[in-house]
Amino acid sequence: MTDKGILTTGIIGTVIAALCCFTPVLVILFGVVGLSAVVGYLDYVLLPALAFFVLLTIYALWRRLARRQYRPR
Repeated sequence: MTDKGILTTGIIGTVIAALCCFTPVLVILFGVVGLSAVVGYLDYVLLPALAFFVLLTIYALWRRLARRQYRPR
């Protein structure tokens, strides 16, 4: 993947995971669908996903900065 693709994936994943962690989007959706028993386990999935996407975004920014810094002029 390119630097731009990794950065885009990281940012989109972070936004979606943050929305699902800090708003009741999934709780309402699972309640409507009938999967409200799963709501108690959402933190076990969403918090590691949020951490992964934040780290992916940081990695993409670091990689982009390193590439710009060592580019021959």
